[in-house]
Formats: sequence, C-alpha cells, structure tokens
Amino acid sequence: MAHLSLDPKKIETCRKLASSIARPIEGLIQAHTTIAIERATLRLLGVNGAVTRNGQYYPEVNAIIDTLHKAGVLGQGVLHWFANGMIQKKMSAAELGSAVARGKVDLLKLPRAPEATVRAKARELCEQARDLLVERREQRDGIRRETRDTFDPEGKNGPLLYVIVATGNIFDDVIQARAAAQAGADAIAVIRSTAQSLLDFVPHGATTEGFGGTYATQENFRIMREALDEESRKLGRYIRLTNYCSGLCMPEIAALGALERLDFLLNDAMYGILFRDINMKRTLIDQHFSRLIIALSRIVIHTGEDNYLTTADAVENGHQVLASQFINERFASHAHMTENLMGLGHAQEMNPEHPNVFLLEIARAQMTRDIFPKAPIKFMPPTRHKCGDIFYSHLMDAMFNFVGVLTGQTIQLLGMATEAMHTPLLQDRWMSIKNAKYIFGGAKDLGADISFRPNGIIEKWAEKVLDETVAHLEMIHGKGLMKAIEERAFAEVSRTETGGKGHDGVIVRAQGYLNPFFELL
Repeated sequence: MAHLSLDPKKIETCRKLASSIARPIEGLIQAHTTIAIERATLRLLGVNGAVTRNGQYYPEVNAIIDTLHKAGVLGQGVLHWFANGMIQKKMSAAELGSAVARGKVDLLKLPRAPEATVRAKARELCEQARDLLVERREQRDGIRRETRDTFDPEGKNGPLLYVIVATGNIFDDVIQARAAAQAGADAIAVIRSTAQSLLDFVPHGATTEGFGGTYATQENFRIMREALDEESRKLGRYIRLTNYCSGLCMPEIAALGALERLDFLLNDAMYGILFRDINMKRTLIDQHFSRLIIALSRIVIHTGEDNYLTTADAVENGHQVLASQFINERFASHAHMTENLMGLGHAQEMNPEHPNVFLLEIARAQMTRDIFPKAPIKFMPPTRHKCGDIFYSHLMDAMFNFVGVLTGQTIQLLGMATEAMHTPLLQDRWMSIKNAKYIFGGAKDLGADISFRPNGIIEKWAEKVLDETVAHLEMIHGKGLMKAIEERAFAEVSRTETGGKGHDGVIVRAQGYLNPFFELL
C-alpha cells in the first residue's frame, strides 16, 4: 500500500498535545457520575423492564434513579442503595427493580446491612454482569467463526460495504437489511429515529413508528441481531450490525448493545456536544463509562468527526477533523480500548468544483489511514454538496468509492444516489452496493501498485493539514477543551460548559461512592 511521507515527530507532537488536552477531562470523569451511568449500572444487573405512565412505557431504571436523584442521594451510587435492598428483601435484581419502580419497595427506608456486606454484594452483582457480557461477546464471536468473517481493522482486505436502513419500523428494517445483505452488504446500520439522542430514557420494546429512522431499543437490537445471524448462516458470511450509542442515554445503549451482541456502535461525545447541544460535562462522563463496556465487549466504535465538514468548509477545516481524531483516540485509550476498536471517522465532503479536489480528498484519506494504521477507519460519503441530480450523485459516490479502495479505508458507508431527496429505497441501496463492488473489485490492488510523488500536490496538502492540526491542538491545549469548544474550535459551533441538555444529570461522587464496574470493566 502506498504511504505519504508524513513527519513522525509532528504526529507524535499531536498525540502528546491530545493527551494533555484530555487529562483535565479525565479528572472530571473520575470525580463525577451521571443519572445515565447509574441507570446503565442497573440495566447491566438485569433491570430492563418498564412501568406504564400516562399510557406509555417508562423504563424501570428511570423510575428508580429519578427517585434517588430527587432525594439527593445518588452521589453515593445506586448500588449503595440497590445492593442493600437485595440483601434486605432477598429478591433478584429484576424482582427488586420491578418492585421499586412500582412503589412497592422504598430503598431509602430499608434497614442498612453492614457497609462491608453491601460492598461485597455489589461486587458480586457486577462480577456476574461482567461475566454475562463476556459470554455474549463469545457467543457473537462464535457465530463469526461459524460463518465466514473476513473483516480486517487495517483494511487489507478492502473496505467493508456498510449500508443503512431507516424505515421507522423494525420489522420493515429487517426486510431491507436482509435484502442489503443478499445484495452484498457486509454491515447494516439501523439509523436511529430523529432526535432520540435527546430523550433521557430508552424506549421499551419493539417499535413500528419513527421519523427518519427506527428507535434504538433492546428489543429492536435483539430482533435485528437474530435476523442477521440467520442471514449470515444462509449466506455463509458474517453480517455486522451497527446502531447509535450517543446522546443522553449513551451508557445504557452501550449496555444494551453489548448484551444483544452488536458489532459496531456510533459512540462519540463530541457529536452530541456540537450537533445535539448535549451538555459537554454530561456526555464526556457518559462516554467514558460507555466505552468501558464497549471495550470489554470488543465492539468497534465509530466517531463522528465526519459531521464537522457538513457545517464547516471541508477544504479549509480538514485539520479540525484530524485534531478531534487525536483527542478521541486519547479518550478511547483512557477507557482501555485497543487500536483495533477505534473506528475513527472522516468524510469526503469537499466542494466537488474545487480545483484538484480529487487529489485533496486522496491526501486527506491517505493521511488518516497512515496516522492510524491499526484503526478500523470509517469513511463517510458525500452529502453536503449533493443535489436532486441522482446521476451526478451516483458519480460522486463512485469517486468516493475509488478513494476508499485506493487509500485502504476499512469501513465504507455507501452513498445513495437519492441522498438529497428521501430515505433510500431498496433499489437505491442495490445500486450503491453494485457501484462499490465494481470499484472495490476492479481497483483492489491499485494502492499497492502506485506511490505518491515527493513534493507533489497530494504530499504537500497532507503536510499542510498536519501542520494546521499541530497548531489547532496547541490552541486547544492553551485554552482547555471546553473553552476551545465555546470559541468554535470544531465545526463552527459554539457550546458552553454549563449549557446544553442534561447538565442537571451530572452528579459529584460522594465519599465512598459505590460502583465496582469502574474497576471490573
């Protein structure tokens, strides 16, 4: 594979700066919990039912945590109260969760067992939950071995064909997912219903209505995973499943995704901060706990840097993407994620009328591949400059696919000819898969058969972006990440440290805070 002549000292400088930028945030994480982390803790123990409120399902974990948070005692950790409740009532986690959510048991009024006994019980519960996550991981990996799995994080086997389904109805999604797999797709992403990231609860059960996507729920995960396992066996090749793990319920969706054996999760706090106005403290703290779960389950994350270029000019601001990738790499490492799980994102979003734009896109894509050689890089298709001309859109996608195979990208989200018009139909997806298969097959070894001219346009552009990235990270380091975000360091979007949704769900850990998951994961 061809490589760029990037200065390794500059790359090392970027990593050192990213580590320094992340360090204060890591201190913030260690000193706080959130209502979502405490809800995810209960979900991992098996509290996954719902009560009925105002004619709708409301998760038991929300009912329990709402009560403790209102009483001002959640800083000690939900397990401080819940493990004691299991000791006193001699109930399973699921039984106690149901009783507390329905008002039949008040955790705050129960007698207290000795603190050592409560802590021992909490650790036992968390160890059992951890073992279940490992069991589900091994079950998923066993199906991969049973079928034919050729996925390589470093992209040596060519890009993975990754497509979306987004009908709003999980049962219709299954039909579309099966059709996509039969046409050649390697991974299916179930797009989440618009604005679900702003819900501070996870909807319950199978859902048949959604806007622009289908709700992420545990039952929907189970239904799609079961269908894709069946399809994998029929086709003789493993089909991966992706869903969204961002927003106000990030840790819970990580837990549910791990329990239902997902392969990829879109997991990135920066996306929520910038594009959903979620409080930065809340989502950065949530991200760490979610990634601890994801790392144990060996799920590949996808980060959202590609979105920066939908609001900021892609030619002028490519360094923001690379700077964010370095910071995201550091946050992932802090959560014990290995490089082969860090699916860092980028996109082909430059104005197609810009001179030599194709060369600049190659430079950016190759630079990302070279700087993160062991990471399963996710390459996103053109969207910003697409229009109602489906023939031109299809051509843009073909050029995107060519860049992907040339530069050894790992995961290629296929573009759709009707991107600017409506949610893709079955035929649109089939066309995109056919397009990609032709180019991926026809140019399979091109990257290994060429080299980049020293001091040529591609080399110089990559060097320029790397220099700008060093400067950008130095600026962020000087101001601090939160202040830099406030001053539009990424995507031309400004957010504040105490603003945004979910800030009231950030809780200072009390002395003696109890949650063995932070150690066990």
